[in-house]
Amino acid sequence: MEKMMSTISSWIESPSHSLVSKDQGNAEEIPILIIEGFLLFNYKPLDTIWNRSYFLTIPYEECKRRRSTRVYKPPDPPGYFDGHVWPMYLKHRREMEDITWEIVYLDGTKSEEELFSQVYEDLRQELAKRKY
Repeated sequence: MEKMMSTISSWIESPSHSLVSKDQGNAEEIPILIIEGFLLFNYKPLDTIWNRSYFLTIPYEECKRRRSTRVYKPPDPPGYFDGHVWPMYLKHRREMEDITWEIVYLDGTKSEEELFSQVYEDLRQELAKRKY
């Protein structure tokens, strides 16, 4: 986690990846850093870094189905999903209720294209607000 925070701090000082936005013919670079992992919402040193947060929700049945299609080495022991994975998801999700910044909850059963479009449009609107 310390190495991750160091990497994030370095990126903030000098963004190395950017998204080019072409708004009304004026091209400008807008650096965007994506930090992935639902447990990161509960990692306090990141509290001051978030500008926009997204969380993919998914129902129990779909989550269990998707996990069962993955190949892990070593494989999950019998009962691991119900005994550990899902309860930990619920625990961390409850902890997220205490978070003071806005989290945009996304329907994880939607297609990747739908999710991308939703996040893209949300970011476009947020960036437009910051220009004024």
